[in-house]
Amino acid sequence: MISLEGISKTYTTKTSTVQAVDNVDLQIDKGNVFGIIGYSGAGKSTLVRLLNLLERPSTGKITLDGVELASLGKKALREERQKIGMIFQHFNLLWSRTVKENISFPLEVAKIPAEERKKRIEELIDLVGLRGREDNYPSQLSGGQKQRVGIARALANNPKVLLCDEATSALDPKTTDSILDLLTDINKKLNLTIVLITHEMHVIQKICHEVAVMSDGQIVEQGPVIDVFRRPKEEMTKEFVKQVAQVQSDEFIAEDVTLQRGEQVIELTFIGNPAEEQLVTDLIRSFPISVSILQGNISKLQQGSYGKLYLRVAGEQESLAEAVQFIRQQEVEVEVIKHA
Repeated sequence: MISLEGISKTYTTKTSTVQAVDNVDLQIDKGNVFGIIGYSGAGKSTLVRLLNLLERPSTGKITLDGVELASLGKKALREERQKIGMIFQHFNLLWSRTVKENISFPLEVAKIPAEERKKRIEELIDLVGLRGREDNYPSQLSGGQKQRVGIARALANNPKVLLCDEATSALDPKTTDSILDLLTDINKKLNLTIVLITHEMHVIQKICHEVAVMSDGQIVEQGPVIDVFRRPKEEMTKEFVKQVAQVQSDEFIAEDVTLQRGEQVIELTFIGNPAEEQLVTDLIRSFPISVSILQGNISKLQQGSYGKLYLRVAGEQESLAEAVQFIRQQEVEVEVIKHA
């Protein structure tokens, strides 16, 4: 659906040169929710503006649904941009227009006939959950409702791609989750490709199928979200994953736990559909060992779940080895991180 090849963007002033995006290659499949995460200044917002040619790349090629955007003339580019909707952190609504009139605006620009326009507006109001608010002005809406208007407006022309630039950063956690649930629902109902820019790993965890991590204008790591959670390679990625996992480092746990003879601390990593409580019960029932939970956290992902569980286990060496082998047979990663 979206292909970036060797994309760079350089800004030059009289006194300096800034490399905002540096030789980025990216493939985003149709129907995917693709997250781009990085700290402030990483280049992610510039990258999303390059996707619809609001910014033109200094070098490289951008292809949308088989069409190379930079090769198009002004009129053809305007038509192609109608396939790309965009929502923003601060909503960008027209404050003198009602909800219906804000949603209508891109349809008016596209010269859609009045009756067709009215029908489409009604569909979108129901889709984003704003029935009863259609005649309100933005000043009468909450932050979440304003963003729902922004989403409806971005979907007005039936785009193939929806770009979200920090779309939940101005919202409280509960409202953020409701907007992410809405985007997930839209992705499933419309098979819409969504590219989401954020600095919050919670957003990636909740909605995205794939993720790219940006730093200094480059993509330093990318892949399916569940794989990145499972084996983050870069230190920055590990920091982002810890935001969600909320589990202390192995070293900290190992230093904090005092063990008696025959005891071990084991780390379990769950990927997919964990049944951590059942696993602990099975260990106690199946082997002559004692088990106690030290710490753990399981997070839901689009492709399943990710989490770590730290157990203190005690027993004869042979029984402990059999228990570890049993855990591996349940497709759970296990590592002994401390023993007496």
